[in-house]
Amino acid sequence: MEKQWTSGLFSCMEDGENACLTCFCPCVTFGRIANIADEGRFGCGSCGVFYGLICFVVGLPCLFSCTYRTKIRSKFGLPESPASDCLTHCFCECCALCQEYRELKTRGLDPSLGWNGNMQRTMAPPMRQQMMD
Repeated sequence: MEKQWTSGLFSCMEDGENACLTCFCPCVTFGRIANIADEGRFGCGSCGVFYGLICFVVGLPCLFSCTYRTKIRSKFGLPESPASDCLTHCFCECCALCQEYRELKTRGLDPSLGWNGNMQRTMAPPMRQQMMD
């Protein structure tokens, strides 16, 4: 059974800070998303640089970034909407990146921490507690 995206494609301003970052430097947002989607196999910086190179050389970063939308959808059982992953990224690249970033945050993953940071946060031992009289 497919779940729904927790926010709409055009709800970018639900996270204004990320919307501005994505608008001016989408390679950073993409790098963070890719690092989480790949479960830390590739660093945020290397994914961001690769995205930037594709953008600069080919001019169509959507050919690469749409594969990560597919990974996120598969991981969380989300529908391919409002269009196919490739079309969504081709025509609404920044909005798609913002939506994916918000989705990860809503599901308890902070893309700004990276995969390792999120794993350390969830695996951290409880703080030392003392009983009070």
